[in-house]
Amino acid sequence: MTETDTSRPASDRASATSRRVTIRDVADATGVAPSTVSRALSMPDRVNRVTQQRIQDAARELGYVANSQARALTSGRTRAVAVLVSDITNPFYFDVIRGTQHQLAAAGWTQLLVDTEESADAEMAALSAISAKADGVVLTASRLSDAQIARYAERTPLVVVNRRPAGVPSVLIDTPGGVEQAVQHLVSLGHRDVLYVAGPDSSWSNERRWKALVQVAKRLDVRVARIGPHAPFVDSGAAAADAAVNAGATACIAFNDLIAIGMLGRLRERGVRVPQDMSIVGCDDIFGADFCNPPLTTMTSPIERAGRVAITMLLGRLGAIPAEQLPGERMQGAVVLPTHLTVRESTGPAPSPASPPSPASRRKGR
Repeated sequence: MTETDTSRPASDRASATSRRVTIRDVADATGVAPSTVSRALSMPDRVNRVTQQRIQDAARELGYVANSQARALTSGRTRAVAVLVSDITNPFYFDVIRGTQHQLAAAGWTQLLVDTEESADAEMAALSAISAKADGVVLTASRLSDAQIARYAERTPLVVVNRRPAGVPSVLIDTPGGVEQAVQHLVSLGHRDVLYVAGPDSSWSNERRWKALVQVAKRLDVRVARIGPHAPFVDSGAAAADAAVNAGATACIAFNDLIAIGMLGRLRERGVRVPQDMSIVGCDDIFGADFCNPPLTTMTSPIERAGRVAITMLLGRLGAIPAEQLPGERMQGAVVLPTHLTVRESTGPAPSPASPPSPASRRKGR
């Protein structure tokens, strides 16, 4: 209910409380034009500070609540940003969403969250559906092609996370750097053969990690092989573990922590000891990576920060924040966030040739 304004005539107060308070009511109370009220409430940096404060005080006293649809019609802005994630159940996206939400809330903007279910078709349909409802879009781990992303970016302000389409602002998590640290760690433990447990073929990050693994392996004279693709879920870990055992691997780097955690469970069922018989490395350091058995060695990524930086870049493109507040790069460039390897108990010394993987692994889980 709208609070009573005792400074106004009773007839005016009755009128204001019998209907929704509008921008015109605020304009009448402050003696300025409705357009000035609209600017003060939606783009305060474009209004004199004294006037802005007077308008905001009056709006608060009158109980004015912005109508986003009306505001979009008058200003061309919804002050909403759509954030598209590939799988809302994946803990990786929990921190991304937290980062985008906090950054938008601090700027007075709204987040529209869309789960595209690992589907390029669903992603494209969502982009078409939200075009009139959001001023800009953040795509995380997109399954679209670079050309599709670039075409959409020509029509709508867009920032991508973990993709690098030409000419589109990007936030990249440096998992290739994490891969290098992981291989160096495994080599220090005596491993000379490393198996990459691949993620989805449609994942840009998947190919990026594989290429990084091949490059560092060549430099360190390590043999590498690849199995997959695998869907980025815990359930995929069972098949990945079976394939790793069949390949005779002593060390595996998984596409993400979910697959790695699934592998740990399956290997335990088969009697393969981790890390005595096989070392496992994950990627992302999601919530729970340190709770599994054994706790997972993984590449720790600044996931929440990636969400915050993506929103900062997008709001910069929309002119909602000054250019000098952007994260060190031009709006059309890329920001690269570093990763580091967190060593836990799922990696250990390579088994000696005289001590092959536990025979139990050959009897169980058939």
